Amino acid sequence: MASILDFATWEPVLRLLLADAPRRHAARSVRVTGRIGRSSWSLALNRRMPPPGRAAQVEDEQEEFDAVGLVRSALADAGVDDVSFTAEIQSTGETVLRLLGPSPAVEPGIGNPHPGALVLVDGSRPEPWRRMPEPVPGAVPAPSADLELLERTLRRRLPDAIGATEEELAAAEARLGIALPDELKVLYRVTRARWEDLGDDHEAAERACAAVGGELFDLDSVYVADASSRHCHWKFGAMEAVVTPPDARVQGLVGSPGWIAFGDNGGGDRLAVDLTPGPLGHKGQVIMLSHEESSGAALVADSLTDLVLDRRSTERRRPRGRRPPVVARVNIASLKSIEAAAHPGLEVLSIGVWDGEPFGLAPVIGLPRLRTLTAYPGTLADPLEIRRLAGLEFLELGPDEWRVLLDAGAVPRSLSAAAIVVHGEKDPLPVVAVANEILALWDRPQIVQTVLQGDLGPLA
Repeated sequence: MASILDFATWEPVLRLLLADAPRRHAARSVRVTGRIGRSSWSLALNRRMPPPGRAAQVEDEQEEFDAVGLVRSALADAGVDDVSFTAEIQSTGETVLRLLGPSPAVEPGIGNPHPGALVLVDGSRPEPWRRMPEPVPGAVPAPSADLELLERTLRRRLPDAIGATEEELAAAEARLGIALPDELKVLYRVTRARWEDLGDDHEAAERACAAVGGELFDLDSVYVADASSRHCHWKFGAMEAVVTPPDARVQGLVGSPGWIAFGDNGGGDRLAVDLTPGPLGHKGQVIMLSHEESSGAALVADSLTDLVLDRRSTERRRPRGRRPPVVARVNIASLKSIEAAAHPGLEVLSIGVWDGEPFGLAPVIGLPRLRTLTAYPGTLADPLEIRRLAGLEFLELGPDEWRVLLDAGAVPRSLSAAAIVVHGEKDPLPVVAVANEILALWDRPQIVQTVLQGDLGPLA
């Protein structure tokens, strides 16, 4: 059985990378890097195009799949989810392979071998994932909610359905820790939506979907769509901001303890009954949580009765551009100055690619809600100004900017997470060294390097 600490496990991957690596004539060594996880991988390979008129086939890249598969099997055996690596291969074929990590305090990198977000406070989550729904004392069910009409319609459409018992409904409520709304109870009293009840009859399943207006979960699969149900890496979650305008019918949240997910639209988007509506919403309205978005939900129907009767909401989602400027991007294609981004409600400032003079941070110092700052390498005139941003919980900088903060002892102690932005094919070892220095400030587990040695034979 292949071992993750056996050089032979990695040899096929290294040979593939070596064959594609750009090399100068008579170069003494070649460096290759990559990342392999149990569910994905990232390798700098030039994949061959299929012949004209034919789609790509698995066998076109079979050598890569086999090489990566050997490593992934070893990862699974070792109980490791993801490992980055860098290898220095001498012209003689002598190779030093360094495995980087994993660390429980570091999220996997995305598309490169460099570390992902450094989680400095164990169990911490970005602010939008901590946001709870605002109380709306006047919220009531929509006038269209009609329990008798709902039950009558469902029983006519699903005459042979098997309904849930009161004991099953009570068990579901106990598991969820919340009382099911009356319309949802009516729905499950008519059909408990178990696949085995349909006898593998696909047409019956399609009729059930048409009757309800979506793919209904069975009672055991109904869940509370709170923030924890929407996983997001720190790096991306820190860039989110949730806002609920005064005229909103759905609260702008990542999740809510009052969102009870009961079905799917057939495309991966969840249908949920909303018990914590927005200021102009109705208690028990039906919302949809997009699988392509990390926050927010769209109103589908004012009630479950409306959903079943196909009386969908015609409300259009509020355009993002009209929301308060809580997320600001300064770069060559967006805002052109920090002054233009500064605002008392600003939560996230992202400084991207810029071809002018570096920016000063004076306009945003003292802003009460600023919690995230990301800056493309070389865009800050004085990185030490960052220590005057008292409320930062997430900071992403280039290695050189982090070096300035570390040397000056000026890394903000308010941080819950951090990231090092790296562009281009840079050696991950110096980046890992900086990451470990940051982790050490919070006494977090280091990114461990494991060195393996082997011989690939003389380079051609």
